[in-house]
Amino acid sequence: MIPDLNALAVFALVAEERNFRAAADRLGVTRSAVSQTVRRLEEMLGVALVRRTTRSVGLTEAGERLVTSIAPAIAEMRSAVELVGSLEGRPRGQLRLAVTSIAERFLAGPFLGGFAEAYPEIQLDVTVTDEEFDIVAEGFDAGVRLGEVIEQDMVAVPVSGEQRQTAVCAPSYLERFGAPQHPRELVAHRCIGWRPAPKAAPYRWEFGENGREFDIAVAPEITTNDMGLMIKLATAGVGITFGMEETFAPLVERGELVPILTDYFPPFAGFYLYYPSRRNLAPKLRALVEHVQRMKHSR
Repeated sequence: MIPDLNALAVFALVAEERNFRAAADRLGVTRSAVSQTVRRLEEMLGVALVRRTTRSVGLTEAGERLVTSIAPAIAEMRSAVELVGSLEGRPRGQLRLAVTSIAERFLAGPFLGGFAEAYPEIQLDVTVTDEEFDIVAEGFDAGVRLGEVIEQDMVAVPVSGEQRQTAVCAPSYLERFGAPQHPRELVAHRCIGWRPAPKAAPYRWEFGENGREFDIAVAPEITTNDMGLMIKLATAGVGITFGMEETFAPLVERGELVPILTDYFPPFAGFYLYYPSRRNLAPKLRALVEHVQRMKHSR
């Protein structure tokens, strides 16, 4: 059987978008053309690949296996085409990134704005998400996360220096309830917790003492996946919250939040831009890697 490479590429895009219309928009064709291409591929393979509904597309077990197998090859082909296309000019094309919401420095306006200004022919598509997934299978070119959660088969480039977490609350909270003297006392305090996704358990707050790491499962009165909401609640005096030190730094400087338990937060490896190892790195991704390195050395 000779594989229909175009049909496989179309199917990979449908799997990435989980939507026929969205895939059609990216390809510049009609929804029916995409649907017919996927149907022909299913007929050729003799197996259903997608579960169609009126609003979205789900993958069958066969579809999941196929997209997992072909995603690296599709990414390699896209990179090869972009490499050839860039030989006559500057890096160009869409660069899709999956970035954790706590990568404060990377998501800052000057960082991304500087890249966009330096490479106007590259279109950045940034998805801010704290869910962990295979960036290759989901069609992303690269991601930004804490180094400790990046798979070992990925190439990782430092985006920041060492990081530190901290617990903070408003001065008004301290006046009403006082400050805990040890992390274990947090269970008796009002806490504002974080979870990465709706079905995930609340994040366990991590600490260090005498060279030993430990975590505390606080019982948050309010839990959310949005750091902005956590900050608003904390500054309003609702409770103690927890996150990256640099996220809270401007509010601490203005006196809106106060760090607590500062002796219990050891530093750890920071954020990294990561991507799959490829023989020929796409020029658009190479441009971002070089931008990251320049920005890090300029600080």
